[in-house]
Amino acid sequence: MEFKRLIDSLNEQGKPLLVEAWKTTLILVKIVIPISIATKLMNDWGIIKYIGLGLGPVMECVGLPGSMGLVWATAMITNLYAAIIVFSSLASVEHLTVAQVTIIATMMLLAHALPIELRIAQKAGPRFRFMFLLRVFGALLVGLLLNQIYLRSGLLQTEYVALWNPGVSDPSWKTWAVDQIKTILSVYGIILSLLFVVRLLAWLRITALLTRILEPVLRMMGMSKDAAPITIIGMTMGIGYGGGLIIREAKSGALSKKDIFFSLSFMGLMHSMIEDTLLMLLLGGHISGVLIFRFLFAMLVVFVMVRLMRRVSERTFTRYFFRTSEMKGKNSGPL
Repeated sequence: MEFKRLIDSLNEQGKPLLVEAWKTTLILVKIVIPISIATKLMNDWGIIKYIGLGLGPVMECVGLPGSMGLVWATAMITNLYAAIIVFSSLASVEHLTVAQVTIIATMMLLAHALPIELRIAQKAGPRFRFMFLLRVFGALLVGLLLNQIYLRSGLLQTEYVALWNPGVSDPSWKTWAVDQIKTILSVYGIILSLLFVVRLLAWLRITALLTRILEPVLRMMGMSKDAAPITIIGMTMGIGYGGGLIIREAKSGALSKKDIFFSLSFMGLMHSMIEDTLLMLLLGGHISGVLIFRFLFAMLVVFVMVRLMRRVSERTFTRYFFRTSEMKGKNSGPL
């Protein structure tokens, strides 16, 4: 009887659910399409290639050949899939170790699709420049640390053998346009599914269970339990797919400014932990870096941030870290 009532309720809410999913999708489309066009032009004009060459010395600092700079630049400006194609074309001639592949894979997980994902985060409140520095320098620090850990321990020093080759993509504008349409439709389907699942999980009280499980982790980092739902969305679905829901939640007024700020900071370093992690494992990265170390690093960074922000005035916080005009949430409240 309970399940039947749920089905009846969802049937009644079917049309509003479709409309809500479409409105949420439009939020993302307005962000993604202009940035995607700019990114496509940058790629066609060779700008990404030059950025990659400039990153060569940085790659050597984290124990990688300079050519991996092009891989990371592609990931940061476009997406992980485009970076994988570039990586596959270079890996066969670089004779990389599993440790090196794990390092570049983990760095890509922390800093990828920045134009789109940072704009989504910005719409929810956190300032663009702060999130950019957090993710880029966070990725560099992770690269430095993992390189030292693997070198000093002697772990993963065997030669890398490609597990998967994605092939060559068609760079034409026609293919790009078709891909964008497919992406919009898939995002709409995913958001619609998400809204349905969110209601189903709430009815089954699984959301409350996940919140209780995540609450101790958030408390350990110094975050409020109110941030649990939005953090779960970002961690599991990613900023790109869950972005519309994240923006909507941030603007609903249910969360304080600092809850939103710390939640998005955490998910900036640790998001899409299922899909993206599996993708990097398939590429050849090791779970010790792409999942375990990344998760621990994100927790430590937010733990430190929360404590440092206690010394920051409200005026400084809104000036340098958070755009109050983007949302109408609660007061920042105590940390």
